[in-house]
Amino acid sequence: MTQLVAFLRAINVGAHNVKMDHLRSLVIGYGLSGVETFIASGNVIVDGEQREPADVESLLETRLEVDLGYPVATFVRTPAELANVVALEPFSAAPGRYYVTFLKNDPSAEAVARLLALRSEAEDFAVAGRDVHWLVRDGFESRLTGRQAQWAAFGPGTTRNITTVQKLAGKYPPSTR
Repeated sequence: MTQLVAFLRAINVGAHNVKMDHLRSLVIGYGLSGVETFIASGNVIVDGEQREPADVESLLETRLEVDLGYPVATFVRTPAELANVVALEPFSAAPGRYYVTFLKNDPSAEAVARLLALRSEAEDFAVAGRDVHWLVRDGFESRLTGRQAQWAAFGPGTTRNITTVQKLAGKYPPSTR
């Protein structure tokens, strides 16, 4: 079976605290199997069971909003997609804090150009499909506020440290079948 990795936005951020055992029980209740969570930041792994990633994404968003009482934007990736994110290495091991923002759709060329115009001595960006790679160089703080980051990230997205993405990609490698 192929796993799918769901990155949930707004889990354990601000007032939205959700215990991982509660989150797992909710997701199991939606009819998904092989449910695991990875660290307490809203990373849920499920067996794909012949389901399309977009269908799992929609199911989780719809049901979690009802059960948790607030929207939970969800971004599902396959193990192969995660492996590609990790393999890209757009910053050639530059020192700094390196993040990946997962998006719903490929951004337009105009949106990518707006984001790349924000490059500076402090931070850099690269876009590959539905994923934005973001480097905040050592010694600097990001100048992007939450609103600017959402605008720059082309709408809803959720961000993870590259270390988390690397660990997930290592734990759930692409199927060789």
